[in-house]
Amino acid sequence: MHRRRTTTTTTTTTTTAVAAAVGVLFAVPVLAGCGGGGLTPGTAAVLDGRRIPVDAVEARVAALRHSPGGVSADAIWETEWPARRAVTELVLDAVVARAVADRGPAVADAEVAAARAEEERRLGGAGRLARALVAQGVPAEAIDDRLGRELGIRRLAATAGADADTPAGDAAVRRILAATATALRLRVNPRYGTWDPDRAALAPAARSRPTG
Repeated sequence: MHRRRTTTTTTTTTTTAVAAAVGVLFAVPVLAGCGGGGLTPGTAAVLDGRRIPVDAVEARVAALRHSPGGVSADAIWETEWPARRAVTELVLDAVVARAVADRGPAVADAEVAAARAEEERRLGGAGRLARALVAQGVPAEAIDDRLGRELGIRRLAATAGADADTPAGDAAVRRILAATATALRLRVNPRYGTWDPDRAALAPAARSRPTG
């Protein structure tokens, strides 16, 4: 799991290759039950019996469309990526939050607020931070969730006595997330693609692009 900086600042993303953008790379397949069989209508994914509703995914995609520099809704080929990315982001938020909760202490709201203020200072304002993250599939209302996840990744590495930006820390975080993701018994609605456990991201379902 290589890591890179969110916006050329000291705050790093939790991921580097989610759905052709940034994501968590697990060294081994860990997320079992990645099919969508048995999911109730209106469910995008289930983790440990808790639903991520389709409405939440659609709301995030709509928010991206209305963000500066956001995605276009002109064609299905332009909207499939944001939907897959939205599901991936929501799933990763849940996995990291659970891993941190299992080990404690939780990331405090004050820590997230401080991280956001620092990012805004470095980039020259809230608008620039929002534009940088929308390019990664993160709408303005989800910025705190993303920053909280980044802080959680660092905390998980620290619980293993490592720095998340080092190979040892990276490997330690992967092991923690792998164990947590397995315990959560993830299932994803196939309409959003197939969960790739090696990349911890949704891959598009095999299909042919229409012609003409």
